[in-house]
Amino acid sequence: MEECIQIRRYEELHTAKEFESLIEAQNVPAVLCGCIKNWRAFSLWNPRNGGLDYLQERVGSAMVEAMVSSSAPIFYGDLGSHERVPLPFSMFLDLCKKRIHMQTEQQHQHLDDDHSVASQTDHTQHDYLSLEDVPEQIYLAQVPIMNRDREEKVQLGTLREDIQLPPILGAKELSSINLWMNNAQSRSSTHYDPLHNLLCIVSGRKQVVLWPPSASPSLYPMPIYGEASNHSLVALENPDYSIYPRAECSMEFAQKVVLEAGDALFIPEGWFHQVDSDDLTIAINLWWRSNTMSCMLEHMDAYYLRRILRRLIDKEMGA
Repeated sequence: MEECIQIRRYEELHTAKEFESLIEAQNVPAVLCGCIKNWRAFSLWNPRNGGLDYLQERVGSAMVEAMVSSSAPIFYGDLGSHERVPLPFSMFLDLCKKRIHMQTEQQHQHLDDDHSVASQTDHTQHDYLSLEDVPEQIYLAQVPIMNRDREEKVQLGTLREDIQLPPILGAKELSSINLWMNNAQSRSSTHYDPLHNLLCIVSGRKQVVLWPPSASPSLYPMPIYGEASNHSLVALENPDYSIYPRAECSMEFAQKVVLEAGDALFIPEGWFHQVDSDDLTIAINLWWRSNTMSCMLEHMDAYYLRRILRRLIDKEMGA
């Protein structure tokens, strides 16, 4: 891995100027430790400390779109692999409470009677897979709290006051703020975003694997003319290397980071990432347009495309 694209961790980063010069201008991911610990959301949303009751009181009646997938706990981004179903946010919060209650019961049973493990496992299996109205393994992905261009799509706007824009982002004009929340362990498929992203962990923990845009050939992105063109074709489990041979060496280009509650991860546009989330993880992401894309005038597209193709051809011929 080239040193210039090594992901670094920053314990202290105070100003927008530092962020822009040290991180954003390099277009390399960075972990910002403890970046959001001053958020109201960080102290008020914690599921283990009354946070679910708080959320239920504030926005429980709101309707949200949940992601349901037969491949759960792995959630792939293409439309053929999942469906989005509307449900009251309160119903999802009840699933989370049920999960906490179930885990607490298991811990108590284990302490009381080691011989009850078999029956406890049976109970877990039944409770995990069935509910009256919705499957338990669902994922709230990209639920809008703020959306600059599509205000009518905002579902949880009331929560905006619990999220303070980090000082390092200065006066950036955000495209959107979104909630990501899972009630059980989950994995998201490998993909990139066309915007800069600050992924903020409010509660729980995430592990993120990242690849630079230059690793694209080994990740086989979907056709650019179709939906979900920013997602990888390679399955996360049991990938078929006979179909995707270059994927076998994709981890040579990968870097892995672990994010604890209060941390944030800057993911530049174009960087592929795959995310594993622990039980009951709550995250917020902030998207904004990069300076590069903001400065690219549409009438220059054909020229830039030719320049980029020329550089890629020269590099390939030189190799």
